[in-house]
Amino acid sequence: MKSSTTPWSLQHIPEMNWRALLMSVLVLSSVSILFIVRSSNPFSVVEQLHHGLGPSTPTSLANTSSVHSNTSAAPHKEEEECDLFVGKWVAEPRGSSLYSNWSCPTIPDQNNCGKFGKGSEHLYWKWKPDRCELPRLDPVAFLRMVRGKKMAFAGDSVARNHMDSLLCLLSQAETPTNIYKDGDDKFQTWYFPSHNFTLMVIWAEFLVERAQTQRMINGVATNSYDLYLDRVNPDLARELPALRYVVISAGNWFIKKLYLHENGSLVGCVNCRGENLTELDAAYAYRRVFRTVLQSISKCEQCDDDLLTMLRTFSPTHFEHGSWFNGGYCNRTQPMSEGEIDLSGNTIEYRNIQFEEMGRIKGGSGGGRGDAKRGFELLDVTKAMMARADGHPGSHWRWMQKSNSDCLHWCLPGPIDMWNDALFANVKKHSSTTQL
Repeated sequence: MKSSTTPWSLQHIPEMNWRALLMSVLVLSSVSILFIVRSSNPFSVVEQLHHGLGPSTPTSLANTSSVHSNTSAAPHKEEEECDLFVGKWVAEPRGSSLYSNWSCPTIPDQNNCGKFGKGSEHLYWKWKPDRCELPRLDPVAFLRMVRGKKMAFAGDSVARNHMDSLLCLLSQAETPTNIYKDGDDKFQTWYFPSHNFTLMVIWAEFLVERAQTQRMINGVATNSYDLYLDRVNPDLARELPALRYVVISAGNWFIKKLYLHENGSLVGCVNCRGENLTELDAAYAYRRVFRTVLQSISKCEQCDDDLLTMLRTFSPTHFEHGSWFNGGYCNRTQPMSEGEIDLSGNTIEYRNIQFEEMGRIKGGSGGGRGDAKRGFELLDVTKAMMARADGHPGSHWRWMQKSNSDCLHWCLPGPIDMWNDALFANVKKHSSTTQL
């Protein structure tokens, strides 16, 4: 049968009805399209991932509302239970950053992706919690809340990456002064004189104490370390009593060969196959590290009762077709879809350990001071960052090993700035400053 050349065979419909029918079809089509768009979310957290990770610690929207809001109305119960870390990346046509690689002179070259030719596509996305908004960090309000206080980031080079992001954000309101920098550029301290605020990074790649040097064989370093799982890193322990805020994190160094000590004895080893030692997995060491550090902070008699500890969860890498040392790369230009997110590896396991240990300390089973006002919060960024393979420097950086693609650290500006939006929400939640 020959098909009609007129859509819906309109020539067979009485003149007085076909216009109404066409209008009905258009309305139904619009409703269908709206349903599909709302139901199909290519950048939402994977359902399998959501169940595997478990819930985050809810953060009250009442404490994370925009700093420009003057409303005093009590928040709805639904808003009070909003989890800032369950959500999706949504397009942001205006761009998501408060600074650029030109307006922040302190960006290290290894994170200054725009300077070395990376496109700007990764900047046009923002994190949208499912049930509320995550306001951007307001540098003026932030500095007002932390006036006269001291904040430290303790961890590895990703902790430094996090601190550098905050430094750029705050420098849009006040130019800081670099008052300390060690020879290896692992320890830095910045001072904001107008607010008497100190921001520092403490190199503590394992968070606990390790032997001063690597193990040696015939005078050659073996890239293996002795860790004392029941002792906090001495640099972190020394600074803790002076801090009002500390952000702790760790993860990427646990792939190395590690000799583990507890209570003065060698109890086992990670990645030591073939040696006559108890073989323990990295997850064991990881759990013991966070338990030790969180317990020590909770019990610290010299520390400020108002000390706020924020644990930033594991930051995923996105090497494809290899790793750091054998040609792995990351050249994506937009967030990954659900089906592209890699659920293998230790990312989920490490995040879950952090979640469990934070729950343990907040639940009072860490042996800490139950009467203290000391706060513990989780910056649960893992789920959000698993989709952001586009946010790494890749080949757009400068360092000694330029031939390697960096798919571990994060571009500045970039999706890592969202970590400080969450940090801002928690600082505000625990702030006694009412005049924002």
